Amino acid sequence: MTIAWTPDTLPEILPVFPLSGVLLLPGGRLPLNIFEPRYRAMVEDCLKTPDRLIGMIQPLDADDRSRTPDLYRIGCAGRLTSFEETADGRYLITLTGVSRFAVVEELAARRGYRPMRVDWQPFSPDLDEQEPQDFDRARLLRGLRTYLKHHGVAADWGSVEQAPDDALITTLAMVCPFSASEKQALLESADTEDRASTMIALIEMALMDKDSSGPDLGLRH
Repeated sequence: MTIAWTPDTLPEILPVFPLSGVLLLPGGRLPLNIFEPRYRAMVEDCLKTPDRLIGMIQPLDADDRSRTPDLYRIGCAGRLTSFEETADGRYLITLTGVSRFAVVEELAARRGYRPMRVDWQPFSPDLDEQEPQDFDRARLLRGLRTYLKHHGVAADWGSVEQAPDDALITTLAMVCPFSASEKQALLESADTEDRASTMIALIEMALMDKDSSGPDLGLRH
């Protein structure tokens, strides 16, 4: 189902799922395994709404394990587009990214999860299809091969090389093993072109640090 979203038709109140190191971007698809009771309640409530939107947002401190960690101000909402209940009561869902949002204020908890009043207007371009205008694809892929090799990550290079620019940038930003703060920087990039430039910079800086530190015999796979 395709919905013609606008900042005026998006909901003012959004339930959020704080999760460190996880990035959702407009147009991206994020599978999630929901097992905590309060987030199962969030999914159940979400399924009852016409928009079926959930906001993904990161805690400011990736190591904060409290029930209500302080959050970044910017997140991304996704529409719940796939749902499956397992025999042991978990929910396997997929969110398809719609738009970023800015948190205005946090409201009283509902069934244990956290709703936020949000502002969509700063990110209205997210609702339109965008193609990067000035994007050095060859440079990104060249650095990416070495970066993923260092991290022990396999890739389907045939699919990578055939992917359209916008899908390539979105997918790589979401799945590459960037740190939580780096993923936030990618989320807050102004547009797809800026996100591509940020990703290239992150990869090249990581490779420079790797070269300067010498061989690493303790890679984790």
